[in-house]
Amino acid sequence: MPFPTNLPLEDIFSSIADGLFTVDTDWNITYFNEAAQRITGIPAEEAMGNKCWDVFRSSLCDGQCAIGKCIKEGGRIVNKPVFIIRADGTKLPVSISASPLRNSDGEILGGVETFRDLTEINVMRKKVKDLQTFEDIVGHSPALDKIFKILPQVSNSEATTLLLGESGTGKELFARAIHNLSPRKNGPFVAVNCGALPDNLLESELFGYKAGAFTDARTDKPGRFELAEGGTIFLDEIGDLPGKLQVKILRFLQEKTFEPLGGVKPVQADIRIVAATNHDLKQRVSDGLFRQDLFYRLNVVTLRLPSLTERREDIPLLIDHFVDEFNVLQDKEITGVSKEVLTILMHHDFPGNIRELENILEYAFILCPSGPILVDHLPEHLHLMKNSGQARREVLYGTMDEIKCRAARHTLSRNNGKKMATCRELEISKDTLRRMLARYPNEDE
Repeated sequence: MPFPTNLPLEDIFSSIADGLFTVDTDWNITYFNEAAQRITGIPAEEAMGNKCWDVFRSSLCDGQCAIGKCIKEGGRIVNKPVFIIRADGTKLPVSISASPLRNSDGEILGGVETFRDLTEINVMRKKVKDLQTFEDIVGHSPALDKIFKILPQVSNSEATTLLLGESGTGKELFARAIHNLSPRKNGPFVAVNCGALPDNLLESELFGYKAGAFTDARTDKPGRFELAEGGTIFLDEIGDLPGKLQVKILRFLQEKTFEPLGGVKPVQADIRIVAATNHDLKQRVSDGLFRQDLFYRLNVVTLRLPSLTERREDIPLLIDHFVDEFNVLQDKEITGVSKEVLTILMHHDFPGNIRELENILEYAFILCPSGPILVDHLPEHLHLMKNSGQARREVLYGTMDEIKCRAARHTLSRNNGKKMATCRELEISKDTLRRMLARYPNEDE
């Protein structure tokens, strides 16, 4: 039985769930279905006859018009994510598809576009992402899960807590999580970077001062400890504290009191201390740079935060998190990173940890106008890693002797044939390098 060709198309278009509209070659809307009215909040009678950019105010109405491109080039666009502005002013994420409208002679008469509301999909995506976060800490790696399991108990206690970890691992984020999960969550959270202030200012910054304590001290000034009353004070980089202030912090931990500069009596304070450092405090104690008694007072509960290289499986989640964040801050529509960029970032060592990853993506947002972040959008030093994965695979095959010799050959090449530089990098003698090169001659020779 042949398919009927005289079906009432308007009834069909009205029954579909996606918004649908058509325009003529002058961009005037010539059809606006019921779903389009429901999604945009604009009645058909207000849309018909008006320019499409006046009705939709889309993120593509600034010269990148999808339906315009289809009319001009005669092609199609399928499932492109954009946003439109509803009648009530709210921004709505949609997925659009567009194609030209032709007559029986193939002449273009205008264009047709459908759009699908992505709000529910975005909400579900956010719920899935929320399952991967804990108090704004993004990740689900085993290294993080160990901390997540005990963080509520640690937070609920009043114990002084020491956070250990490399720079950029998110120590302040964890400190805030401890505060937010604690009975002190309604009190203040005060953060102090002990390594960022000069020694002569740090004492007054921490403990405040009384009028007349020094020249220009005309009025009393509260310190961070006083401002943190009833809450939590976070002492970041506590390993950099000078000896004089180490004594004062020790006294506070013992007696819960402190003295402002110029004060004549101690001030009682109800404060919990969370401290952090990227130093090896035990080594600093051995070197005479940190008081042993203060170390033991701080070391009641210790959490070691993993570096990013210890939780590489979290890198894709962190990338998505920062892309979403920068899209909002910079009003862009970056869709993520390309597979090549993801490979580079997954193999990068990240000496700056999460902060470095955030900085890399912020840099990429400057260069990337839209779509996915590509290798060319990354900082220059990461471009060299483009082929590093292949080079690494070329080195790591064969016997252990062959691998060592091949690595020596690659290092020599990277040092432009300079044998002394190669020896220093590999920490081997010239004789050892000579023997390795003799046992494994260059495959290209």
